[in-house]
Amino acid sequence: MASGLGALVIGLAAFTLPSAYLTESPGPVFNTIGEIQESPVISVHGADTHETEGSLSLTTVYVNGAPTSTVRVFDALRGWIAPSVDLTPHELVYPSGTTREEVQQRNQAAMASSQELALAAALDHLDVDYTVELSVMQFTEEAVAAGTDEILIPGDQMLAAEGEEITGLEGLRQAVNEAAGEPIELTVVRDGQPVEVEVPTYQEADGEYYVGIMLATEFDFPVEVDIRLEDVGGPSAGLMFALGLVDTMTEESLTGGVNWAGTGTVDPDGTVGPIGGVAQKTVGARNEGAEHFLAPRPNCDELEGRLPGGIEVYGVEDVDQAVAILEAVRDNDEDFLAGLQPCGR
Repeated sequence: MASGLGALVIGLAAFTLPSAYLTESPGPVFNTIGEIQESPVISVHGADTHETEGSLSLTTVYVNGAPTSTVRVFDALRGWIAPSVDLTPHELVYPSGTTREEVQQRNQAAMASSQELALAAALDHLDVDYTVELSVMQFTEEAVAAGTDEILIPGDQMLAAEGEEITGLEGLRQAVNEAAGEPIELTVVRDGQPVEVEVPTYQEADGEYYVGIMLATEFDFPVEVDIRLEDVGGPSAGLMFALGLVDTMTEESLTGGVNWAGTGTVDPDGTVGPIGGVAQKTVGARNEGAEHFLAPRPNCDELEGRLPGGIEVYGVEDVDQAVAILEAVRDNDEDFLAGLQPCGR
């Protein structure tokens, strides 16, 4: 009897131990063309602005687990059962030794960057000129081990990858992934002259390929934008910020009063990149009343069999396509919508 009771106590205690997993669950949404505490989320200065209607909401995911919080064994088991919660081994997301402060700083920096990239993408869609430069800052340990720091030097300005102009980070990431571990040909400006170099690429545990170059991005915009949104981090709001800016600077409403939500990184040329937690974000959007959802086309496979009822999901590759879909739904253009490739169905 005593041994059985002891085993029960030990078993119950095991449920309270920290697990080796992170959980992702649906988070709140924020309307980029709405207000927070009676102040607009987006304010544009130096350009004509117009009244908006409906919603273009960015979506978020609650990520729980070390180093920002603790997911205990019981929480992990509960998440494993819940259809809208995903479990991910901690080491696949955060390198060993990552601190809570480092995660917060990284997320804040990514959010600030996504706002700049969104403005660039919005201006590109609206055919408003601006300038951008990407230049080498420093290298990761993996890049140094591969000898990249002997090929590139801080200050090199990126021009092209495999002969294609680089307009932003997403375009460079795409080119590196297409290299699939082979060296990639980059064209840079050094001391005022174009130089072509071959740079090694390597694969990380997440399956993505990298060159290990940390870049500085410098924009010169003809308008100023203030985005009021606190306690939200990461780069995945870029697409919805861009659409909110386009809607704000366009005379006719993009939504026609319809409630939209979405997610995706964005590059200055409007390219929409994949994100994490897309299944959770569609659930969170549906729960907040969104009727339609924009997802990065590369994420559509993750939604197979996981789409919640009551919301229509569209896969997009760039801002131009996203705007075209918004307008087609607004105008009830059934022929256009019928020709779209399904996303998650």
